[in-house]
Amino acid sequence: MPSPLDTRLRSATISVLVDNEAGVLARVIGLFSGRGYNIDSLTVAPVEDGRNRSRINIVTGGTEMVIEQIKAQLDRLVPVHRVADLTLEGPHLAREMALIKVIVPDGERRAEALRLADAFRARVVDATTESFVFEMTGSTDKLDAFIELMRPLGLAEISRTGVAALARGTRVI
Repeated sequence: MPSPLDTRLRSATISVLVDNEAGVLARVIGLFSGRGYNIDSLTVAPVEDGRNRSRINIVTGGTEMVIEQIKAQLDRLVPVHRVADLTLEGPHLAREMALIKVIVPDGERRAEALRLADAFRARVVDATTESFVFEMTGSTDKLDAFIELMRPLGLAEISRTGVAALARGTRVI
């Protein structure tokens, strides 16, 4: 584990298990905004059959000291049951989904968009004579790379889900 005095910036994927009740997400967001911390990605959804617990996945960045402060402050919030920094606790999986609209009226650019989509395993979920909407799931870096390649072809619109993450193996939060 890096020293808390380390001044290098790092990204952290933090999972928080909370009670699924009104106001919890607002308190978590308030913690970040009140202290000037940035959230790069945020997802939240119920995770138990009785829908009484939710999992919040937050991607944020900062020095080791800032990330430790974030985790400690999250851990002190009342309906928080567990805070885990998946980035430090071992191997984990992080995936994101995006819908990417590309307007490509001419045949050559349409063919190139489809070739790139195939290479990146993006799926066409809507097509017109002048546009495509691609659905893609993968790491944030993979989505970013595909989006950058679509820019010169006619990238028009993007909608992203944010990161969903789990520890690999038998570890659970």
